[in-house]
Amino acid sequence: MKNYIELSQEVQQAKAEGKAIVALESTIISHGMPYPQNVKMAREVEQIVRDNGAVPATIAIIDGKIKIGLTDEELELFGKSSGVAKVSRRDLAHIVATKQLGATTVATTMICADLADIKIFVTGGIGGVHKGAETTMDISADLDELAQTDVAVICAGAKSILDLGLTLEYLETKGVPVIGYETEVLPAFYTRSSEHKLNISTDSIDVIAETLKTKWELNLNGGAVIANPIPKEHAMDEDFINGIIAQAIKEAEENNIIGKDSTPFLLGKIKDLTNGTSLVANIELVKHNAKVGSQIAVSFNNQTK
Repeated sequence: MKNYIELSQEVQQAKAEGKAIVALESTIISHGMPYPQNVKMAREVEQIVRDNGAVPATIAIIDGKIKIGLTDEELELFGKSSGVAKVSRRDLAHIVATKQLGATTVATTMICADLADIKIFVTGGIGGVHKGAETTMDISADLDELAQTDVAVICAGAKSILDLGLTLEYLETKGVPVIGYETEVLPAFYTRSSEHKLNISTDSIDVIAETLKTKWELNLNGGAVIANPIPKEHAMDEDFINGIIAQAIKEAEENNIIGKDSTPFLLGKIKDLTNGTSLVANIELVKHNAKVGSQIAVSFNNQTK
């Protein structure tokens, strides 16, 4: 495994000192936002993790290595490069073997974090069951990864371009707990609420950390979703954003955009149709997830020492 994994100096030091570490994905940098907002966001998120007592580990594939933690120059490289591969589980071995530049999705970041024994991962929103999946079978690999990989994902729910009800049903079938932090319903990425009530909710960071510790000590394999709503001041109007999403999905269907190309297309179209306000909301929810995720990582680290 040492042939494939390379820890940054900051992550190596954190492990040696027994500090909490938070995994961060790189697809959000290379595919989720335009330059230079993507690099600025990545640096700010890493600093939020540090400010809350943990160490950031942004994960990416560079020159045949799974990098656990990126230097400032590597962050810049990902932000500016075109043609960066979007790497899910099926792609990981090929991208590493051929030494391509690869950005990790939620699923692949979970895999790589687990390989590096990092249990807490912060992102924007998870993938899920796409609208119309009963005929297209378009279901994100994130969900199966959550079913089998022991990493907790702190997010603002599932991306609101998805079928949230079916996404929750799929996670329930796979035995993945979805824990609402300061919410009793599943947040819908750009908005704080949805019609979908959660089975587990808490206002306590320590309870979340204790639940994760207990789950894995009981050998209940798989991850967990910690659903953390976007802050009120940055949330978008539900009717407005749902109308925009419907229009974006219609355009994707008309252009036959499917599979892993659909999410970046839809998010880009939504940004255009909202005159950039959705991008602001996206950045703010990721920052909020970084704060809460770091607090969970510190609590979990303290409980498992």
